[in-house]
Amino acid sequence: MDENILGLVAGGITSVAMLPQLIKVLKNKDVEDLSILMILFLVLGLSLWVWYGIIKEELPIILSNAFAVLVNICLLISYFRYRKK
Repeated sequence: MDENILGLVAGGITSVAMLPQLIKVLKNKDVEDLSILMILFLVLGLSLWVWYGIIKEELPIILSNAFAVLVNICLLISYFRYRKK
């Protein structure tokens, strides 16, 4: 198997891992069980992976982690929008 295809498949699977959580949050407008610290660390780590992918010019790393950053930023925005004050 071509290593770029393997990277895209692996990255795609891990990138969509948080989509069910985002969909649930958007549907129920409930962020009570979300850990803000976990989301912040995840966005930071994923952003560093994007940077690493840019430095190494590795498109699978860039694309999969950039998508994951986007999903988790949406979760972060949802957290602040739907949290109980």
